[in-house]
Amino acid sequence: MKKEKPGKVKEPSAVYENWKNHIAINPKIRGGKPVIKGTRVPVEIILGSLAAGMAFKEICRSYSITTADIQACLAFSAKILQEEKFLAIPR
Repeated sequence: MKKEKPGKVKEPSAVYENWKNHIAINPKIRGGKPVIKGTRVPVEIILGSLAAGMAFKEICRSYSITTADIQACLAFSAKILQEEKFLAIPR
């Protein structure tokens, strides 16, 4: 198996390209917040769980989702941030 150099950017995976297969936005579910398809689990809950240090397996068990669902949450968030513009406000 080829070892990658630290800091090398990987090509997007199929999950990164296909986050729409895992994430739904419906105004009738959670007020239109993005959720894992087929559930009422918001993307923000999954991201918060990851930020809090939960492992993928633990999140999957807790919310009855797959690792592909978690990866889709990350890909969705990356896509949103990629499209967002930020302005630095001096203090």
